Amino acid sequence: MTFGFASSSAASFSTSAPAASASRLLEPAEWAAAGIPLLRNPREVVSGLHTRHQPKPSTAVVAVLDPDERLCASASFTRRPAPADGWMFRNALLSQLRRVIPHDLRRRTPVRTAVLLYCREGDAHWTEEDGAWMWGLRDACTLHGLRCGAYITLTHEGWQVLGEGRGGRRPHSHSAPEPLAMTQAPPLTPRTGGPVSEVLRRAAAR
Repeated sequence: MTFGFASSSAASFSTSAPAASASRLLEPAEWAAAGIPLLRNPREVVSGLHTRHQPKPSTAVVAVLDPDERLCASASFTRRPAPADGWMFRNALLSQLRRVIPHDLRRRTPVRTAVLLYCREGDAHWTEEDGAWMWGLRDACTLHGLRCGAYITLTHEGWQVLGEGRGGRRPHSHSAPEPLAMTQAPPLTPRTGGPVSEVLRRAAAR
């Protein structure tokens, strides 16, 4: 199993955004109508990602889950202050996915699912920034051969799966990591050489 931790300088992106960025976002109704698969135990997923990455505000954590909702890979990165732009978010997410896990484009039907946890300031209500992340996640999943999964916000109020109405008070954006609660599995044999091995931090045996 691979887990990527990209530095904020390497994973941040440009502050310039095209004027058309306003159209590259998804409204809550559009997201709800997209048939996003529900997480069986969202709190375990959130707690596991929070423990591994300890996100602070403006940190995005993208994770890939197998059909049994076990974590295959994850990566975190911080974005610089900039207008919300789904295209830029898509590129940032796709870059992280390519670093930590091979694509599934050869499959007729996606098997693995990508979810996104975004830690930010403000309350748990949907914002245009959330809509841009949703657009970016959906597009990145298509380009990497994955199913588009849940979009989760982490604020001072707690966590919230947008479009589902499920959430909780802990963890929140300023809480200490909780004990790892996600299902454990043995790690894959590390690959040698190539850019992937240079940017991954191996997880403990699962």
